Amino acid sequence: MSFYAAPVARLIEEFEKLPGIGHKTAQRLAFHILNMSQEKAERLANAISEAKLKTKSCSVCGNLTDSDVCSLCSSDKRDRSVICVVEDPRDVVAMEKIREFKGLYHVLHGVISPMQGIGPEDIRIKELLDRIGEGDVKEVIIATNPNIEGEATAMYISRLVKPLGIKTTRIAHGIPVGGDLEYADEVTLAKALEGRREI
Repeated sequence: MSFYAAPVARLIEEFEKLPGIGHKTAQRLAFHILNMSQEKAERLANAISEAKLKTKSCSVCGNLTDSDVCSLCSSDKRDRSVICVVEDPRDVVAMEKIREFKGLYHVLHGVISPMQGIGPEDIRIKELLDRIGEGDVKEVIIATNPNIEGEATAMYISRLVKPLGIKTTRIAHGIPVGGDLEYADEVTLAKALEGRREI
């Protein structure tokens, strides 16, 4: 039996489906929204709807964008000879915060994980190889997370890229094993980028 009116119960239920949101947090969020003005609630709903409708993957790197090619790929100030490979669009944001990397990115949208049924063909490795084949890429920096899946993905990519005569490096492990790039501070990320090594 629900203690809430049906629309409130449904709102709480939807919030609980979000990552990291338990029942109590879902209740707090629902009641916060109910206490908002109608105008603010509609702005929130419109922002969610607009983000969902207008956001897509960059046709070049796979980063999130609202145009065909993201601002990083279309910038003439980026070093096109270096590509940093990351797992997720949030990792691009983490790397950009350090203001040290001036190359381009390639977002895999996942990692190889046999336990979850994710193979090399399920992430954007083919697109990375196509990019390397088209341009003047001299170095590929692999910045996947330092966990089992991230390491396996890094090794797989390096085995494909190195025979092409491209320098293949891995960011240093200034980031703790099992950690995620998006949660690392800027100093740790900067040190990890500086201490990258060839694999």
